[in-house]
Amino acid sequence: MGIDKQSDIAANIQIGPTSLGMVRIYIEAEGVDLPLDFDPEEAEEIAEELRAAAERARLVARAPAPKGPKGPKGRKG
Repeated sequence: MGIDKQSDIAANIQIGPTSLGMVRIYIEAEGVDLPLDFDPEEAEEIAEELRAAAERARLVARAPAPKGPKGPKGRKG
């Protein structure tokens, strides 16, 4: 599965600090519990990447929809 492929998988995500001074991203889905711990600097880099991706997604959403395939070119005559 690629980053641009739609999925029907549902998951919950929680983000918060741990008692050890890390930032935890906790992902829970059917049969999956995935705690991901990052130091604060890494978490800030992830936050910047999320903001940049959100901005790119906004640009894609605003872009005009691609037109359908063009039919064969024919000559009049």
